[in-house]
Amino acid sequence: MQSFITEFKAFAMRGNVIDLAVAVVIGGAFGKIVSSLVDNIITPAIGLFMGGVDLSGLAAEVGDASITYGVFIQSIIDFVIIALVIFVVVRIMNTLHQKEADPEENKKSEPSEEVVLLRDIRDRLPKG
Repeated sequence: MQSFITEFKAFAMRGNVIDLAVAVVIGGAFGKIVSSLVDNIITPAIGLFMGGVDLSGLAAEVGDASITYGVFIQSIIDFVIIALVIFVVVRIMNTLHQKEADPEENKKSEPSEEVVLLRDIRDRLPKG
């Protein structure tokens, strides 16, 4: 039983598990922000563009059932906006990461001072 607890503790304290937990919490908060953006800003703007129609209120009555397809349209808009925002954030992070990596590559491609000095000495030696 002791080894099970020890293994579980090692598993739970690994960096990947903690990183995942932080990502889930931040993702949940980010999802609320995006949902608020869509519900309170974008959907009303689209509704104004469409002549004052509130998308979330769109529904069709079929017998006793109410099919709320406006909520479905709202969910599609949420998904597209979330995907777009994540794409933009990842793209910006990749661009910043490449800018950080480029100076290091330039330094590695330039010869050291010793190599430059040795080349200079070699070039000054008489060729014979």
